[in-house]
Amino acid sequence: MKRIQLINPFNKQELTEAADGLYDESGLVFPLRNGAYRIAGDENYAGSFGFQWNRFAGTQVDKTSKLNMSRQRFFAETGWDKQDLAGKNVLEAGSGAGRFTQIILDETNANLYSVDYSNAVEANYRNNGPNNRLHLFQASIYEMPFAKAQFDKVLCLGVLQHTPDFEKSVKCLVDMAKPGAEVVVDFYSINGWWTKLSAKYLLRPFTKKMPHEKLYRKIDQNIDWLIKASRFFTAIGIGKLANRFLPICDIEGTLPKNLSPSQLRELCVLDTFDMFSPEHDHPQKISTVVKWFEQYGMQNVWGGKIKYQNGVASVVKGIKK
Repeated sequence: MKRIQLINPFNKQELTEAADGLYDESGLVFPLRNGAYRIAGDENYAGSFGFQWNRFAGTQVDKTSKLNMSRQRFFAETGWDKQDLAGKNVLEAGSGAGRFTQIILDETNANLYSVDYSNAVEANYRNNGPNNRLHLFQASIYEMPFAKAQFDKVLCLGVLQHTPDFEKSVKCLVDMAKPGAEVVVDFYSINGWWTKLSAKYLLRPFTKKMPHEKLYRKIDQNIDWLIKASRFFTAIGIGKLANRFLPICDIEGTLPKNLSPSQLRELCVLDTFDMFSPEHDHPQKISTVVKWFEQYGMQNVWGGKIKYQNGVASVVKGIKK
């Protein structure tokens, strides 16, 4: 397996690994702390995700939750073969608490380079480290510490809509793939003029400015009656319309069936916080993302909806020229 060349994204000097961090010619530049190399600090637009995933570290991780949510989604969206990943260098951009990190490490023999801009890397390491096939970095998608065109597979799930510049983020991912490598992304899609006509987008201008702990408490205090209201509207046949304007996640469309009351409550608090807290939320048309893939050097590009056990994802994938 060819080792990935690490570079300082700010001065392009080569980085070498040591027990305490990464060094370039000037000396120690990026410390190793709690299992992750820290290319970025904690104060950035992804701060809500650090709060979220350190509080809900195991909620979406299959080996903890026993719900099999992440495995189903990972293999449905990527279509990747476990055996084919053996010995491959995989880049995972935006890993959160490591729900897909766990699937890659436990079910394949891939060498995984996992990046997140928030301190959710600490939750990821608690869930999946130490592991000699896991290389964990706190870094921006725009300033990843890797030389270009090295990875056999590039994966970015649940992330792109939360970056400041969706198109630039796509380019950065494509840049990391070597010729013949596959890039797979999913994202929130624009389905029509009504996409942003919902409680989520009507309230986000206010909720994204709230302190994370305050928003979390507000959701936790109200989630029980919101679940009951959502279930009631669904039972009387007006759920698709009425629930758009209820400030709670899409229970019927995104969560597993037959959850225990405690599991349902925890997932609803998590997913509702995930709706209202991020600084950025920029859904895109699938056709637009397909165009960007092609513009930045991808071929055999496919874009569309993929169904899996707990929902439907908007996915674009292609092969680097």
